[in-house]
Amino acid sequence: MAIKAVRSSIRGRIHSTETCGAVDGPGIRYVIFTQGCPLRCLYCHNPDCRDPQEGQEVTVDELILDIQKYHSYMEFSGGGVTVTGGEPLMQPEFVSEIFCRCQELGIHTALDTSGYVGLTTAKPLLKHVDLVLLDIKSIDPKIYHQVTNVSLEPTLEFARYLSEIDKPAWIRFVLVPGLTDPTHNIRNLAKFVASLTNVKRLEILPFHKMGEYKWEQLGYKYALKNTPEASPELVATAKKIFQEYGISAIS
Repeated sequence: MAIKAVRSSIRGRIHSTETCGAVDGPGIRYVIFTQGCPLRCLYCHNPDCRDPQEGQEVTVDELILDIQKYHSYMEFSGGGVTVTGGEPLMQPEFVSEIFCRCQELGIHTALDTSGYVGLTTAKPLLKHVDLVLLDIKSIDPKIYHQVTNVSLEPTLEFARYLSEIDKPAWIRFVLVPGLTDPTHNIRNLAKFVASLTNVKRLEILPFHKMGEYKWEQLGYKYALKNTPEASPELVATAKKIFQEYGISAIS
């Protein structure tokens, strides 16, 4: 019992929670937004999650007590708990303990990540993850750096490892007109995803500006202010390219 008490006293920093999420994994999800992110994505809709020192400090016990209130909804819908951010892998012990406790309760776990982390950090945590939602912002290294301000290779290494251990994954790709939409970028991403054996789903996320107001509130310059949202025609073109590689993309 003493060991359990020590484990469950693990603390972390979160921005907020969403109790009935429907877009971050299967079924109805309890979504935890962690604080802190090493990426600086131009279209980020959660820029208020960037600073690892902001948000609120909570214990795993506090979260689990709240999660259990929604257990029946998750069970009925085939849902579970998703940890997103920010970047959850910046707090590996905290997130790992959340997932471990959820699995002990029979709750499905999903990790929403950029994969921008050393595998040494990620491997122990992944043992308690049922599904990974992996965001691949671009397959072209130059475009990836332009979008995120970090290197692409750690994400590709992470994706290959998930395939190696046969960890179920959904790939997410944000389609931004004039930025991530070049045909070679989409085609090469399709080739890469087709080389993985663990991908259960590919989601094309059409670019939108719903997070722009947060940038303004925080005093950040929103570089994509004049970028149009992704049109249905552009999304259809991207889907067609993925289909050429045997990938049925959804949006």
